[in-house]
Amino acid sequence: MFENLMLGFSVFADPMVPIGLIVGALLGYMIGAVPGLGPSLGIALLIPFTYTLDPVVSIVTLVSLYAAAEYGGAISAILINSPGTAAAVATSWDGYPLTLQGKAGVALNISIVSSGIGILLSTLCLFVTAVPLSEYALNFGPTAYVGLALVGLSLVSTFSGDAPLKGFIAMGIGLALATVGLDTQTGVPRFSATPEFFEGLPLVPVLLGLFALSEVLFMIEAGPAEKKKSQPLNGILVVPMSTFNNMKMLFIRSSILGYVIGVIPGAGASIASFVSYGVAKKSSKTPEAFGKGSYEGIAASETANNAAVSGALAPLLALGIPGSPTTAIMIGALMIHGIQPGPLLFTTNPEIPYTIFAGLWLGVPVMILIGLFGAKFWAKVADISRPAIAAIVASICFIGAYASENSLFPVYITLAFGVVGYVLRKAHIPLAPIILALVLGEMLESNYRRAMLISNGDFSIFYTSSLTMILLAIALLSFTLPGVRKAIGWSRKKTS
Repeated sequence: MFENLMLGFSVFADPMVPIGLIVGALLGYMIGAVPGLGPSLGIALLIPFTYTLDPVVSIVTLVSLYAAAEYGGAISAILINSPGTAAAVATSWDGYPLTLQGKAGVALNISIVSSGIGILLSTLCLFVTAVPLSEYALNFGPTAYVGLALVGLSLVSTFSGDAPLKGFIAMGIGLALATVGLDTQTGVPRFSATPEFFEGLPLVPVLLGLFALSEVLFMIEAGPAEKKKSQPLNGILVVPMSTFNNMKMLFIRSSILGYVIGVIPGAGASIASFVSYGVAKKSSKTPEAFGKGSYEGIAASETANNAAVSGALAPLLALGIPGSPTTAIMIGALMIHGIQPGPLLFTTNPEIPYTIFAGLWLGVPVMILIGLFGAKFWAKVADISRPAIAAIVASICFIGAYASENSLFPVYITLAFGVVGYVLRKAHIPLAPIILALVLGEMLESNYRRAMLISNGDFSIFYTSSLTMILLAIALLSFTLPGVRKAIGWSRKKTS
């Protein structure tokens, strides 16, 4: 394990890897600082530009962007009370009051350092837990993979908020899209009107259309946003070490909370920040200061929401199941580079997960330095007008789509899915389950048909393995739980 970790650190001897780390952090800050964008959109936009790069460089850049964008939302939350990401909402509760008190620099300093500590400690948790989990999962056969794929698909309810039915509709759309292309066993074309569809739907244009171009359409519909004037920055480097030392237990507690909540698929950084903030307030000696400019409030929120990044990567790397909508897109990024996330990743491509571990650790000082010394610039990024952002994002979408295959076909796909994404979002149908089903659909189908070949069509193969039965039971419970909750809610409402 430690030899492979040294392998991960040694990769940074290649100058392209640290360059990718720095570029990812810079882009992440820029994307996170703009309200309305976020890590999911940032990764979707960056994927096409990683084609010509080495897979290791690409993954380091994407992970660095993910971590930095998760923090970047705190910049606009603190300066103009407009969180760049949902996870930064709790940060604004104490960050903006400090800005109004003339302590914007202090608030940014605490948030940046807290984010770095959260990533540092949570990556240690990731390193300790992901490897044993993947080693256990190496015993999986085709039936276990079917169960694992169903567990992954059952997570659509967690990505769907209070509308699980709409999540299942999105999952159905994704599974239908996964059948497009040549049948892997018979070679018969399925739903393929032209040869361009024989290899299935190109993932990058689908991602760009659903997430990025649909967002552009919403920006156009919303029109120019009301300008919010940011406050001047003061005291960016004047927070004494004793302030952080007094919060060391808060950092440890929030890092563990953020990591554990991040591991739970669908929970994500937002829930992690809210839970951590609440626990910090209950544990504080000065709970009355929360909401009025508490240093502890900022530290708890930012530590937890950045720790959730490592947590979301754990099921992605060890099992091939995304822990958040952003990691659902990252699965696509890995597969585009010929890397299959899951149990075999640690044996077939050990340089990928261990470089991610090393990159998250080495990225902490990079993120902190860029965040501290570039704070004034990030404040200006948050002031970019909505029409300008829409034009930039649309341009990147079309350039990235064309570059993916050097033809106009992916551009047409991007346009089509941009409209589809806009319509689905108008109907409040979540997009993450579509990508989840599109990615896991192939795993489900191929392993199901493999199991049927092994057993000569005998379904008893699925209940002869205790591991498969456990996974199928978890999937069944996860699929039915939202319906049970709805039924209980209706029953209580009717009774009252």
